[in-house]
Amino acid sequence: MRNIRNIDLDLLVTLEALLTEGNVTRVARRLHLSQPTVSVRLSKLRHLFDDPLLVPGPRGMQATARGLELLAPLREALGGVERMLSAQTPFDPARTEMTWRVAASDYGQSAIVIPLLARLRRLAPGIRVAVHTLVPGEIAHLAERGEIDAAFMTSYTVPQSLRGRVLFAERYQFIARKRHPQLRGPLTLAQFCGLDHVLVSPDGGGFNGPTDVLLEARGRRRRVVLSVPHFLIQLESVRHSDMVAMLPARLLDGRLQGLQTCDPPVQPPGFEIAMAWHERVHADPAHAWLREQVVQAVS
Repeated sequence: MRNIRNIDLDLLVTLEALLTEGNVTRVARRLHLSQPTVSVRLSKLRHLFDDPLLVPGPRGMQATARGLELLAPLREALGGVERMLSAQTPFDPARTEMTWRVAASDYGQSAIVIPLLARLRRLAPGIRVAVHTLVPGEIAHLAERGEIDAAFMTSYTVPQSLRGRVLFAERYQFIARKRHPQLRGPLTLAQFCGLDHVLVSPDGGGFNGPTDVLLEARGRRRRVVLSVPHFLIQLESVRHSDMVAMLPARLLDGRLQGLQTCDPPVQPPGFEIAMAWHERVHADPAHAWLREQVVQAVS
């Protein structure tokens, strides 16, 4: 057991996945293996460490005390192997073939991923980008398990366990369709509150946002008649109706056909968008290059 020449690296990769997932089916899917193959490897691991490592639990399989004890040094060792192999292979963007996995909301996809893709197709055509739905509460876990390589999110939601870099500051802009019957001349606060608004509620069903907090502080209210989960739905709703909206300004780039904008009578606080990533990919040349391309794409 103590002779490293007798240890198969694939077994250690499988062990890390099993201790993380606690589910043979998910591990098989993650490692692109059959379930019987994963089960055979688990049997070998139990013999190697003379411990069950995982036992049946209320939600799949749970690690034994020995399994939990192995997880941290196992991740450190596998991370070291990854860094060693990366250092041995010179990184050439034009020739590299890989998949970069990012998590982003519809806002991040539009404001960051789309500008980034234009650069990547030109500089690194062999790099694919897989976009996952952004669920802020799961980002740290997904990054730790290696299921995502980076996430685009508001700076205040970046988990403390991840590295982060602020990309830009965003502000809100008032939009309405062109030739809106109620918009002639400067937009007053009374007009603003009397219009029908569409609001984005990421969690679904909400009718209050930063603009409403600001209005309430002034003793005013606006009329929100539609709540949607995504910014791009909000944009199209305004384009095809007499509803209006407060929308992040970057989403309007190249999307103003049929729309008009003006300075709103109230300006809610904006927000910062950051990129977050795990320490395990921080020193990897390919990932470092990709992160720099994001910075260049949105600067």
